[in-house]
Amino acid sequence: MKTLGEFIIEKQQDFPNATGELTALLAAIKLAAKIIHRDINKAGLVDILGYTEKQNVQCERQTKLDQFANETFKAALEARGEVAGIASEEEENFIAFTQERARKGKYVVLLDPLDGSSNSDVNVSVGTIFSIYHRLSPIGSLVTLNDFLQPGNQQVAAGYVIYGSSTMLVYTTGHGTHGFTYDPTLGVFCLSHESIQTPTQGNFYSVNQGNQYQFPSEVQQYIHYCQTRDVATSRPYSACYIGSLVADFHRNLLKGGIYLYPSTQTHPQGKLRLLYECNPIALLAEQASGRATDGSQWILDIQPISLHQRSSLWVGSSEMVAKAESFIQPL
Repeated sequence: MKTLGEFIIEKQQDFPNATGELTALLAAIKLAAKIIHRDINKAGLVDILGYTEKQNVQCERQTKLDQFANETFKAALEARGEVAGIASEEEENFIAFTQERARKGKYVVLLDPLDGSSNSDVNVSVGTIFSIYHRLSPIGSLVTLNDFLQPGNQQVAAGYVIYGSSTMLVYTTGHGTHGFTYDPTLGVFCLSHESIQTPTQGNFYSVNQGNQYQFPSEVQQYIHYCQTRDVATSRPYSACYIGSLVADFHRNLLKGGIYLYPSTQTHPQGKLRLLYECNPIALLAEQASGRATDGSQWILDIQPISLHQRSSLWVGSSEMVAKAESFIQPL
């Protein structure tokens, strides 16, 4: 049995100039994930379910677990000298850590602390999504907005933690996508899914069909294609939509499928956050031989212009995403 810590140290040979900072940063994420795992698993017994009176920057009501997860990750990352600042879906502005050792940190971290948090009240899987970049500002100074507005192809590492029937941490540093299952009796994440390869073709499509008639006509046509019987292509596909990006993506990553969150009439730019959700999920997918676009261009090539920028997302098995794109961009 190989632990996450052992695996990370072993993989340092992929980076000849590695000095250990990224390993320590991932250890902080691991620690925060263990704390959230512990509290989510007793959420019905303590007062962390339900909503607060606050809204986040997207004018969405925050759950108590949103706040708890946000503060947990913030504290865990600030305690390390490797992180100079963070940006979170739950914070209006980025946070520059001011301690002297943090100013010397080489990395910035972007977070969706608890994706799908509204599902926690009914015991449905939720998750944490994280994205790590080298800072652009001079070492020793405070981080700036430009440190966070980098395209996804500049990510040093990305990953997610899914809190479900078991807790798993899945991450990539650009050398494959690897999954670790948490063993609460030992308090460690153990390697369970090395070098994940998502099937090129799957049988699942994940989309909120309650919004179907707000989707562009081409997207509606693709959904109809997914529902149409065709023995040669194993259709119709099974519609599976949990409403938690991490949970839907995790299933499709392992079993094959496509996740769609297209633009709608009320959200013409899309609804998912480019920096906190789309970029890290796209990197994980592509490192597992999947594909991720916004319907017209690679997600990882988009140059962000704002911290909470929204985007459409088409991600999953490469052949399925390519087929979906063909409805918008006929070959």
